[in-house]
Amino acid sequence: MPALLTVNIGAPRPTLHSDVDVTGIDKIPQDGPVRVHRPERMHSGVAGDAICDVRHHGGPDQAVYAYAREDLDDWAVELGRDLRSGMFGENLTTVGVDVTNARIGERWQVGDQVLLEVSTPRIPCRTFAGWLGEQGWIKTFTQWARPGAYLRVIEPGEIAAGDRIEVVHRPDHDVTIATTFRALTTEPELIGGLLAADAHPQHIRDRITARLRRP
Repeated sequence: MPALLTVNIGAPRPTLHSDVDVTGIDKIPQDGPVRVHRPERMHSGVAGDAICDVRHHGGPDQAVYAYAREDLDDWAVELGRDLRSGMFGENLTTVGVDVTNARIGERWQVGDQVLLEVSTPRIPCRTFAGWLGEQGWIKTFTQWARPGAYLRVIEPGEIAAGDRIEVVHRPDHDVTIATTFRALTTEPELIGGLLAADAHPQHIRDRITARLRRP
């Protein structure tokens, strides 16, 4: 059954790999329920979770970040190291959910209260690379094209490990997290197809428009 394996939050810690010198990427699984809300400005939608680089992270379109435990397990084999839940900076570690092929605008009911909407893929940054300490990590992560999904908070509430996840709305288009990620990174020829989805964040819509205007 699709479910929430862990809910993870991060506290600020020093880093040499961010312009702001601190990061909340190291997220730790929580034992009890955690409040999820619609954030104001560039903050996390998960109570207690630190967003340090507010220029690039947080806000309504990146309120919650989800990554599949199955993908973490594949990465663990590839990298030859253990990867605990939260290690990729995800707030939600899922099981039984095809995060990579979730459609933009898809809605997830998590537990009895919280409703989330898939908004955009995660684009890897040097903070992520520095945290993992893997040579060529941004290129490797990009080539695998399993970026995880950022989500908006449609209905706030509490969530906890073990809560069921149900896809309650799936848009009538084929623009997925994977398709969007590939269009924005390695396969720009796909970018025109992203217009079929209308739930992209404004900055992604702006990138699509700018790319299509190029001669």
